[in-house]
Amino acid sequence: MVSISRINLPTVDSTNSFVRAMLQEEGTGRVVSADPLPGFTLVVADDQTKGRGQQGNAWETEKGKNLTFSLLCHPDFLPASRQWLLSQCMAVAIQQTISRYVEGVEVKWPNDIYVGDEKISGTLIECDLQGKRVSNCIMGVGININQTVFRSDAPNPTSLKLLTGREHDREEILSLLLNHFQHYYTQLQEGHEEAIRQLYMQYLYRREGFHRYRDVRGEFMAELADVEQTGHLRLRFADGNVVRYELKEVQFVKD
Repeated sequence: MVSISRINLPTVDSTNSFVRAMLQEEGTGRVVSADPLPGFTLVVADDQTKGRGQQGNAWETEKGKNLTFSLLCHPDFLPASRQWLLSQCMAVAIQQTISRYVEGVEVKWPNDIYVGDEKISGTLIECDLQGKRVSNCIMGVGININQTVFRSDAPNPTSLKLLTGREHDREEILSLLLNHFQHYYTQLQEGHEEAIRQLYMQYLYRREGFHRYRDVRGEFMAELADVEQTGHLRLRFADGNVVRYELKEVQFVKD
């Protein structure tokens, strides 16, 4: 297992922004800590005031109730064209962690975690490239653990407490998640990319049947055809035509 250096913060605007600032400090040559930015650096916040999600969305979290953290790694073994595999590793790790407590946990493309039609976790991944390799990867994760009231306009949030009716130990869940992620990260280092991809596809939300989506042309029905190694989503229409989408080009619409 790769060693993890942990930083605990009572309050921060965004753990991803905090890690980004650390990287910028390291780049200046100034000392960040006694052991700056080792194999993995974990930044955990008890309160995140300006959490960021995909597509510029905010992430709502109640102080002391949930898991909000960023994990920094340096996967320089990974070609830039394969950085999507890091997203798959984290998505599978979160899916398997939450499945320890509830059933019906799925990965909504690209890496949100759903239980049924409700969102319990989101991940924002930011990679830096050096030449043709990934030099740094910051994975910001939010998981709703013990929060029961959501005041933002997010349409479908849930939490482990809402789903199970009881409080959960955040540290226990974080430890389990990190173990899962380190396992898949090691598999990635050893070249077992297809095994990770197969798990990701197995856990995909709406992986079977026709469902409602929306793009610039409006709403339509389609079925999931594939998720490419680049992370692009491929949807198949009833006439057999397959359309390829980037992250911001298509929306899931509730059936």
